[in-house]
Amino acid sequence: MALEKLLGFGKQLLRVKVVDCNSEDSRLSRCLNTFDLVALGVGSTLGAGVYVLAGAVARENAGPAIVLSFFIAALASVMAGLCYAEFGARVPKTGSAYLYSYVTVGELWAFITGWNLILSYVIGTSSVCTYLQCTHTAWSATFDELTGKHIEAFCRQYMTMTEYPDMFAVLIIITLTGLLSFGVKESAVVNKVFTCINVLVLLFMVVSGLVKGTLKNWHLDPDVILHNNSSQNMTEPLLSAESLGVGGFMPFGFTGVLSGAATCFYAFVGFDCIATTGEEVKNPQKAIPIGIVSSLLICFVAYFGVSAALTMMMPYYLLDNNSPLPAAFKHVGWEGATYAVAVGSLCALSTSLLGSMFPLPRIIFAMSRDGLLFSFLARISERKTPIMSTMAAGVMSAIMAFLFDLKDLVDLMSIGTLLAYTLVAACVLVLRYQPEHPSSLAYQMASTVEEMELSDGISAPSMGILPGVKEHFSLKTVLFPDNSEPSALSGFTVNITVSLMGLLILVFSILAVQGGFAVWNIVALTGIFMVCVLLTFIIWRQPESKTKLSFKVPLLPFIPVVSMFVNVYLMMQLDRGTWIRFAVWMAIGFVIYFGYGIHHSAEAALDRSSPGSDVELNGYIASHSHNMEPISPEKEAFLDNGLEARGEEDRDL
Repeated sequence: MALEKLLGFGKQLLRVKVVDCNSEDSRLSRCLNTFDLVALGVGSTLGAGVYVLAGAVARENAGPAIVLSFFIAALASVMAGLCYAEFGARVPKTGSAYLYSYVTVGELWAFITGWNLILSYVIGTSSVCTYLQCTHTAWSATFDELTGKHIEAFCRQYMTMTEYPDMFAVLIIITLTGLLSFGVKESAVVNKVFTCINVLVLLFMVVSGLVKGTLKNWHLDPDVILHNNSSQNMTEPLLSAESLGVGGFMPFGFTGVLSGAATCFYAFVGFDCIATTGEEVKNPQKAIPIGIVSSLLICFVAYFGVSAALTMMMPYYLLDNNSPLPAAFKHVGWEGATYAVAVGSLCALSTSLLGSMFPLPRIIFAMSRDGLLFSFLARISERKTPIMSTMAAGVMSAIMAFLFDLKDLVDLMSIGTLLAYTLVAACVLVLRYQPEHPSSLAYQMASTVEEMELSDGISAPSMGILPGVKEHFSLKTVLFPDNSEPSALSGFTVNITVSLMGLLILVFSILAVQGGFAVWNIVALTGIFMVCVLLTFIIWRQPESKTKLSFKVPLLPFIPVVSMFVNVYLMMQLDRGTWIRFAVWMAIGFVIYFGYGIHHSAEAALDRSSPGSDVELNGYIASHSHNMEPISPEKEAFLDNGLEARGEEDRDL
């Protein structure tokens, strides 16, 4: 009895969501096109980082080789973006990585992913409002600079509760919350205008750098620089050999390039907001993949061009960490261009803030609609916008921007994002090697709207037990499968292999970051790496799904595996304090899930609404998908009716 209860509890944690992709019905307004998604992705990704990050990384880490840092970071981001794009074509519904986890690996992992995405977007929204000194917001700092610091003077004189309470940041967040509540189309128009202005300003900076810059700044000699600096008067600070490195294009070596790439990787975070628009896009199967890939390419060209122009206009060791672009224009005698920089940075910060606030209510809405968060947050306005979740997101972000010092919390944003990237990459591996049967839910998961004429509901195969497998399991059948189509055995092999690889990647990353250069650690890392290569080869040998999609990740399984490596390794780079705060946040989430979500889950309600027939339905599905037993016409009709009922109930909920 105790074992049955434990197994039942485990099934509750790993139950997957049934989604109807055959229906065009949506509680949200379908009004966005591909250009809207590209503008949203570019606006949220190409934010304040392009105006600040390039100078700091070039001076401290990479020098002129920062262009290589951005290239490496872009490759890592594109791998994650390709995985998101395939899922956007598979499951064009609101929820992003939360939904992708729900339909693949189960409810508990979905809640963990969604809960961390909420944290990431809340901190992302607030951190856009946090300047480097964390005393006032970047938006208000830039605007205040243009007005002669009158806002700061007013706040310091009349508002003494904190050193500098940021009322302007709260006002901006409230304004954007109202805009998002009013309608997604109106928000998209504002975002497109600001994004276009930002891109034009960046294009002006790149052209200016090519005109006023020189390649001599990519081939500097530290000895000459130190000699000239020491012979000058003491009005300028003396330079040190450490701050100059070895000079040339790569003054801090390839290690500096990789260190800069780890920092630059976070500059590309934000494209995943496109994946939250599945129910608000006119043609999501095509628009979401195009939007994700296009926005990442545009952002890479912008980061690459601005960093190249910056290091050509000004020697890397003189770059300003906080405002490199205005300093560079002053260095070449174009002080008037600083006004263009100010306008561009205001637009970039606005679109970045809007890009952070846009997906947050949709994640909350999706989780509330599924019953994992409080149901009142899933209410829709007359204009078909998630009004309650939008208001809740705005209040949370405004409180954090107004009261809290976020300098120590910004790294938390990275954990949630990287965890989502890792799970999406793993889910792509799981689904691409699952067996396909016209009556099985796995087949329907892999079908686009154009191809879904045979059935109504979809769900992903469970990653758990494989009862009654008729195929003979052996090393030969694993490495050299006879069939050209995925089978129950090949799907199970990939499930186990991906799970084991995820564990090994975690151990590898911990040892790589914490173990140092001890001999035992190098031997352990080599052994783990070789095992991961073997596991990747085993996955590669399995027959792949032939189902047609509007977009598929190329070079499977290598791109998802490398993406998992990069994401987990970057997570392990975060400090202990960040992980402690992450544990506290997760503890709060588990209280909500086990106290409320697990009992109010929409999938749990479906199970309780018709326990006898639903159990029988699940039994037939499991029997057919795992054992591949032929079903009678009566059973086939029962499956069709049961899946149709499930789809209707899910839509009603």
